[in-house]
Amino acid sequence: MSSRVHTNGKWRNLHETIAVKSKSVTVPMQRGVKVLHDPVLNKGTAFTEEERDRLGLRGLLPPRVLTQDHQKRRVLENLNVKPNDLERYIYLVALQDRNENLFYRTVIDHLEETMPIIYTPTVGKACQSYGHLFRQSRGLYISLQDQGRVRQILHNWPHHNVRVIVVTDGERILGLGDLGVYGMGIPIGKLSLYTACAGIHPTQCLPIVIDVGTNNRTLLNDDLYLGLLHERVQGDRYEELLTEFIHAAQEVFPDVLIQLEDFATDNAFHLLHTFKDKACLFDDDIQGTASVALAGIFSAMKISGGALVDQRFLFLGAGEAGVGIADIICAALVEEGLTLEDARRHCWLVDSRGLVCSEREHLAHHKLPYAHEHQRVDTFEEAIDILKPTAIIGVSGQGGKFTKEVLQKMASLRDRPIIFALSNPTDNSECTAEEAYRWTDGRAIFASGSPFNPVTLNGKTYYPGQGNNVYIFPGVGLGVAFCKARRVTDHMFLEAARMVSHMVSREEMEAGRIYPALTRIREVSARIAEAVTRVAIDQGLTRMAEDDLSLAAIKEFMYSPEYTEYM
Repeated sequence: MSSRVHTNGKWRNLHETIAVKSKSVTVPMQRGVKVLHDPVLNKGTAFTEEERDRLGLRGLLPPRVLTQDHQKRRVLENLNVKPNDLERYIYLVALQDRNENLFYRTVIDHLEETMPIIYTPTVGKACQSYGHLFRQSRGLYISLQDQGRVRQILHNWPHHNVRVIVVTDGERILGLGDLGVYGMGIPIGKLSLYTACAGIHPTQCLPIVIDVGTNNRTLLNDDLYLGLLHERVQGDRYEELLTEFIHAAQEVFPDVLIQLEDFATDNAFHLLHTFKDKACLFDDDIQGTASVALAGIFSAMKISGGALVDQRFLFLGAGEAGVGIADIICAALVEEGLTLEDARRHCWLVDSRGLVCSEREHLAHHKLPYAHEHQRVDTFEEAIDILKPTAIIGVSGQGGKFTKEVLQKMASLRDRPIIFALSNPTDNSECTAEEAYRWTDGRAIFASGSPFNPVTLNGKTYYPGQGNNVYIFPGVGLGVAFCKARRVTDHMFLEAARMVSHMVSREEMEAGRIYPALTRIREVSARIAEAVTRVAIDQGLTRMAEDDLSLAAIKEFMYSPEYTEYM
């Protein structure tokens, strides 16, 4: 039997590599039923007659050979008859576990329909029921019981060229709170988007949960809960485990990018500030959210007119997302010539106790840069009356906080008020798209964290923008992986925001959109990767030379889910 693979006009030994486009990944030689049980190799009914003979598959499959397109049509047919999105999520995860190429072919070709299923908002419901839906393990679980042997656990992962890790400790999953190890659905979903939207090969993606316990009493009392059955451990033991993990990940996977996801605010800021200059690491809730919001602001100003220095931003919420967005706005203003102190005066934050200002005591450390000199203001509505913002940005995790009165106030202040209701999932959005348009007489420039359908008002249709981090983190990760950058910098996220706004077409802008269509996300990610690589070259963070950077080279690097021919 021949054990070679033919791709791109070249033959390679199957036991050495299987090549996907120009990107090779090492896999063990498999035959017979083992091929069908390997989601990287499995093609199901698409195995040819010759492959069935050579790989020992004769009789293990129905006799008719089908194409990947036939298989995709079957997938879509099954999706359409599922009674709800959670059932569709379960079906797609099962497909991912048995045939990754078919899963990604379906997701890429139908991203607008499938992304809300494999990620927000459906993934939130899946996380809440994770232990009750559990069928097959995916990713790695590292707990306090593993302290001192994290490196050994990472070596248990079957793929050795990991380029992106998404890790969470499950304490602040979306707007749902502490879900413990049930938070694993988030890293799995994020990495699916890395692959679908930016072409990071599935075998180069590793989802991880750090289990230090949970404070969720419902989970602790659930006999089917899969994590440690004790309250969260913080302090030195927590930090020691996270430090061991980050050091071990860099050692075992030298080219890896680590994305921190859904950590509680204090831990998120602490981990980011501790390790961002020591590891190739970023926090998507802080930096990714900031970048996609800034991209929307850049686009909104093209619609409303004016410059960034003319804007005043009022945030509802002063956690990771709010401070992250304020920080990147300030970075952009500094590039336009303002001092950092003057730039910060353009950003005002409201938390659960009112306006963040210098009159208040016991403010969290991350809020202090935005604690401006001002008298106390107790409510968000009062802050609008006093500060007269051009934009309000909701990152509170509290649904319905942009009330009719709030939106009408903004419409009375500005001809084209910027209304960003960015909290996830949908129930936590500060307002719906329909509310934003209706209560501003269709004048709002609106974006949300979760998707909303187009809204028709007085005979005109409005297309709400979704300020989804998927516009940012996959492209940043692709750029880092492509050039093997040693660090991720704030300037990379600033350039990513500029690129996303630049990619909004004139037609999209005329329809009121402030983000590119999701159907163009792979092109957007490739352009972001090009910008990120250029930053890495300019900042001396990669060995790649300028002459080696091209959009064509980046696209060649990207995974595409076509079936490989096994010979």
